[in-house]
Amino acid sequence: MKHLLLTVVIASIAALNAADRTMLWPSVEKMPNYQAHQVAAMTHETSKKDFNADSHRMPYLEWHEAKKGAPKTDVCMILIPGGGYFKCTGSVKKKCLDKFRDLGITCVSLVYRTPRATNQPFYATAWADGQRAVRLVRSEAERRGFNPEKIGVVGMSAGSHLSLLLAASSQTNAYAAVDKLDETSCHVNWACLFALAYAKTDGLGIPNTREGDAIDSQLDSIFMFDNKTCPIWMSHGSLDPYSPFASTAVYRKLRKMKIPSEVHIYPDKKHRILGVDRAVEFMWQMGFLGKLPAPEKLMDRYPSDDYRASYSKTNVWPKGCVPSFQEHQCEPYLEWHHPKTLKTKAIQIIYSGGSYQGNTPDGFEVAPARRYLNERGMTVVTMRYRTPRPKDLAKHTTAWQDLQRTIRLVRKEAPSYGLDPDRIGIMGSSAGGHLTLMGATSSRRKAYAPIDEIDKIACNVQWAIAIYPAYSLTDGADECNKFGGNEDSARLVREFSFDLSTCPILFIHGDTDLWAAMNSVKCWEQLSRMGIQSELHTLALRPHCFQMIASPKTGSYTWLERIGEFLDAKKFCEDK
Repeated sequence: MKHLLLTVVIASIAALNAADRTMLWPSVEKMPNYQAHQVAAMTHETSKKDFNADSHRMPYLEWHEAKKGAPKTDVCMILIPGGGYFKCTGSVKKKCLDKFRDLGITCVSLVYRTPRATNQPFYATAWADGQRAVRLVRSEAERRGFNPEKIGVVGMSAGSHLSLLLAASSQTNAYAAVDKLDETSCHVNWACLFALAYAKTDGLGIPNTREGDAIDSQLDSIFMFDNKTCPIWMSHGSLDPYSPFASTAVYRKLRKMKIPSEVHIYPDKKHRILGVDRAVEFMWQMGFLGKLPAPEKLMDRYPSDDYRASYSKTNVWPKGCVPSFQEHQCEPYLEWHHPKTLKTKAIQIIYSGGSYQGNTPDGFEVAPARRYLNERGMTVVTMRYRTPRPKDLAKHTTAWQDLQRTIRLVRKEAPSYGLDPDRIGIMGSSAGGHLTLMGATSSRRKAYAPIDEIDKIACNVQWAIAIYPAYSLTDGADECNKFGGNEDSARLVREFSFDLSTCPILFIHGDTDLWAAMNSVKCWEQLSRMGIQSELHTLALRPHCFQMIASPKTGSYTWLERIGEFLDAKKFCEDK
């Protein structure tokens, strides 16, 4: 009788509510694992003095149509709140709803039962509500005008945990069927996870007790990663007590399954929603929001030196004093590019890749970034290092010598230009990314014997930017990664010392790069273990040289902005 009265009350409240709501279950008595202490309400409702728990027992969906005038899409996003499974908070709705509706996306908010159920897994009733919600959303597709195979979920914290359950374990029933609707599939087509919680076994239902990185800490086995597992996008703050190692572990698992995915980790950030725009770029890249715009060449987008005021060129070594000199290698040099309007005393050194077989300071890996930073008012030094590979020496030996000497030269000359000799960063792509990691992690090691007073100057740097670094793991030390860098046996190469002068590093890497994205991921993990706050972005479906040709609205198109954001967030360009 009590359940019947509750059903009548809930139905009456729902009829009076102006919002477009769909109750998840046909009645309270058919609701799986009913527990009297649970409610289905957002925190702004439960905090009211006159809150009536009995009128909020039934979990529900709240529909939000795309905004009038927005471009038409056939996409639906289910917004799943966090709150530790103790409550339903409004952060996802606040951060994502309007942005998604502006894009023409039909959105639906899930309000599931909280607080945690007793005598069963802490997520059990929410998981049942989540699977039922997906089935209801799929059943509404034709009537509401979206594609039943274009349903995404987006969650924060516990909401991300629930979203991952829906994304990776849809073939496991969370409850016994209650009606014909439960014959409908509950798989989703992609997931966006902000600040994933409770995924590693040292933090099941609590913050990670050992930072999610203990040798015996694994992904929770409740995540089945079954044959309906979908592409997943993840973001995390590197200081989150719900460890970002959960996101890198999920990313690694998805890469082993060859499922397109992204992970974005932000330095110095705690438990919060980060990178909503990056999630939108992921949806564009994956084709969920419609046909991508025609790709554009990066060099065509940055064709001129309009923001450069002056240019000068100098040799790296005095004549006759080149260490490990080999006749077949090119002559190294560096070039100063001063901006028309100097806005910072910081200096960025940039050089290209080329497999250590060739390199150029004038191609797509260097010139656009140089022009972008000149436009921001930053001085840039470009370097051409010795290639092709030296004979009878490690492939990077002479290039590393050239880089250490270049950093010393730049530090020596900086004051004469009114620049700061203690704010120098390095940046390279591919083999140049490997060289960047050499410069960033091994500056206390000698690449060559000193030849003059300049070699008494320190060659450490204050930051580094590694774009799809190659040769960083032992399964690809001299070529592309044989096993994608995913195996435990694929370790960071020994030339990376990770010494006490190692600096923060920004990594950007294509997810399908044969010089695997795990090069960047495992380097980020090592830096995190050292307490060095670094940044990581991987890009779904994108190969080596992802930036050379890219479509607007994607992360491969806006990648230079990640550099500006990194420099700003870490205050490297902020003059005292």
